[in-house]
Formats: sequence, C-alpha cells, structure tokens
Amino acid sequence: MTRSVWYILFVGLFLFVGCSSRKAFEPENRYDANAVGGHYEGTIVSVNRMGATLDNGRFIDKEGVSDIRLEKGFRFLNADKRYVLASDANGTLQIWDKKRQKVKKSVRLHSGVVSASVRYGKVAYVLNDNSFGVYDINNDKTVIENSTEPVYAIDARTAVPIFVDSLVVMPMLDGKLIIFDVNEPDMAKVVYISSAQSFNNVIFLDRTGDTLVSATPQKLFTIGDAGEFEKSADIVDLVLNGGYIYLFTRDGTVYKYDTALHEKAKRKYLFAQFSGVDVVGKSLYALDKQGSLIVTDKALKKEKIYDVGEVTSPIFMANGKLYKDGKIYDLTRLRYE
Repeated sequence: MTRSVWYILFVGLFLFVGCSSRKAFEPENRYDANAVGGHYEGTIVSVNRMGATLDNGRFIDKEGVSDIRLEKGFRFLNADKRYVLASDANGTLQIWDKKRQKVKKSVRLHSGVVSASVRYGKVAYVLNDNSFGVYDINNDKTVIENSTEPVYAIDARTAVPIFVDSLVVMPMLDGKLIIFDVNEPDMAKVVYISSAQSFNNVIFLDRTGDTLVSATPQKLFTIGDAGEFEKSADIVDLVLNGGYIYLFTRDGTVYKYDTALHEKAKRKYLFAQFSGVDVVGKSLYALDKQGSLIVTDKALKKEKIYDVGEVTSPIFMANGKLYKDGKIYDLTRLRYE
C-alpha cells in the first residue's frame, strides 16, 4: 500500500470514524448559535492547519473565504500577505501572486507536498516521503532539498514549517524537528520529540516568545531559553495564547500549561471528542463532534455550551470563526457567561 493511500485512509478515520464506538458528550444545556451565523458558498473537501479547500476551487484561510479559485485538482496549503501556496497529488507546487490572483510559479517536486509555509520570498516544504526543502521564489531555484528516512503511516494532523528570523524549523514525519539557517542550510540541528514507530509525525509547531512548542500525537514538547520540557498525552490538538499552551486530549480533557509544562488549570468534558479548537480574546472554543460548541474562559472556570449541529464533514476554525456546512459562525459573539 502506498504512502498516499495510508494518508488518505487515516484522514478518513480521523474525521469520521469512532463516534458509534464511544459514548457521547451530553451537556445538560445547549444554547442556539444560529444568531451569530452567516453563509459561504461551497463544501469543504480538504482541510489542514492553515485552511480549507472548497469544492468550487476557492479556499478558506485565517483571513476568511478567498476570491482566488485554485485550479482543478489543487488544494490550499498556506499563504502570507503576498503569496498563496497550493499543490496537487503529483507533487506540483503552485505559488500564486495574491494581488494579481494569478499563478506566479509552478514548481515540480519529486513527491507530494504534506505542508508548506512562505515567508521572505522563500517556500519551506515537507514532502510525503519525509524529505524537505526550501525554494527561493525570486531567484527561481531550490536553496536546499534533503531526504530523511521514509515513513509509511502518518497522522492527518500535520504541522507546517515555521520561520524564526533567518532560521527554518521543519516538522518532520518521523517525530523530529530539523532547524537550520536558510543562509547556511548545511549546518542543521536535529531535535527529537518522539521515537514511536508509526503515526509519529509532528502535528503541531509554533512559537510563543522565545519558546518553540511542538507535538506529536503522543508527546508535547517545548524548547527555549529555559531548557527542554516534555509531557506524554493522547493529543487531539492544542493552541497557544498569551504565553500559555491549551492542550486538548482524547479523553475530553482541556489542560492549560505554561511553556515549562507546569499545569495551570484543567477541565474535563466527559466523552467529548474535539474536532476543532480556537482561542480569541478572553475565550477558548472547542467543538465536540456531536455538535456541542464549548465556550470557556481561559482560566477554564466559566463556560457556556452552544449547539451548532453534528460534525459529519470537515470543518475549519480560525481567528474566531467556525466554517461548517456552508455556515460561518462568529465565535467572538458567543459568551461563556
């Protein structure tokens, strides 16, 4: 079985399987959220950490629904203020000029793109054979491309590379980070998060202050001036805000940690199966697969739960918006008290 088939199978399992074999989260009261809902055209057919692709070729990112329509067979990867990244299943990376709404570059890579980021006119990417590279848009050349040991089964929740000044941090599919200066790519540092044999890819990577926060499906890991810290957990997702890490686990628990992974608060929602999370302003949001949208304060002490309908197809949450089944919910208008 090919790597791409493994990937597709696990995406399906992650999104749609398991509801019937587990008890459901059943809050006593749920409030109607329709008053904060709008609409968008299209159906989400592909989703990643940075956005979602619609069946009409348009995509959703953290800025909202884009006017750009991707070419048939391409899915949205990432974007910055100038460029939009998209790829197809054959390893073609398209770089769109966001202002002109036209493809600026089309780059043929040797394998399909799992995740990518663009900054300073450079594209950092991870491929599904566990290789990685950096492409220079302005000079139309590959700055670096290296391969590592291939993997054959990955988790659908894939992290994206990040830029830290001139450094690039690559979230690999075998549980490690590769860090290098884009100007001296041969001088790379490898940081191991986890050594599990399968489904061990980095599913989250971001920074808060001078601390890198990353995770695999079974390990939360931070590295910064204060040192390295790790914690084992069965991780669904996490978000960063105000120097704190909010971790969501498969048993329905929400944890609040500092960057040294000291527990600051926690709250358990019995049988909750989180399918989307976000944090904006003073509120934390978590959507259960049965349709309960939990809104809580960041101390995890106050809460109010809304009904947005069962999750039966991919959703996207970012910047205080929930995109689900053609509706846009303005989460910032939902209160926890």
